[in-house]
Amino acid sequence: MPKVVFVNEKKEIEVPAGANLREALRRDGTEVYQGPARYLNCFGHGTCGECRVLIKKGMENLSGKGVFERMTLFRMLSAVGHENEMRLSCQCAVNGDVTVETRPEMNLSGEVFWQKPYPNK
Repeated sequence: MPKVVFVNEKKEIEVPAGANLREALRRDGTEVYQGPARYLNCFGHGTCGECRVLIKKGMENLSGKGVFERMTLFRMLSAVGHENEMRLSCQCAVNGDVTVETRPEMNLSGEVFWQKPYPNK
């Protein structure tokens, strides 16, 4: 069974292959949402962006980004500078070991915010 490691909480859980990341977090009792979003969210439909997480390791072990997730992350300022590692936990199926940072902070100043999102290769 795949392992999900939570950086902020300093713990890990095992989940069945194909498990939804948001549901696994909530079943474990790990807080996915901040502030009023605990009560005002889209309940896993991928439209509010409040269940965002940073994937520190194992991005290849998650399902690919769908249309709703791409659109939601595109309009979120908190994803700037983390476009390749930010995911919505409600849209991720876990297929292997993953390391996750829950409730990432917004970075609206400094290098991360002002850098080009897709540098030329």
